[in-house]
Amino acid sequence: MWKTISAVLGDSILLLCAQTGSAEAAEYVCRGERIEKGSSTWGYARSAGSDYRIEKGSSSIGWARSRGSRWAIETFGGSTLGWLTGSRIERSNGSTWASLSDAKSFADCPDAVAAALWVLNASGRL
Repeated sequence: MWKTISAVLGDSILLLCAQTGSAEAAEYVCRGERIEKGSSTWGYARSAGSDYRIEKGSSSIGWARSRGSRWAIETFGGSTLGWLTGSRIERSNGSTWASLSDAKSFADCPDAVAAALWVLNASGRL
């Protein structure tokens, strides 16, 4: 009887771990400059010097621009939406908006690109 209970518990724990892992998969994944959503190409994060231009399809929608020790997340028109400062994503007024780990859970990409995608999504621009 104990052997059966152990087997059922072991199977339940494995199933729970498998379900938890799949639930935490990032919505966006970077493969070089290409950004995938699901298994399809969604857009690109093209490097422009030390900055990244975020493109959706054939349209540029935003920037991650290096500003010394932090990154400005901007619309393509140049309006600052937020900042990546260390491991925090801040609103343009300086208040904490999210953490870099939140952005990395949303987009499995380099830090600045993940933060830019998170901010653009939170701002309704993705």
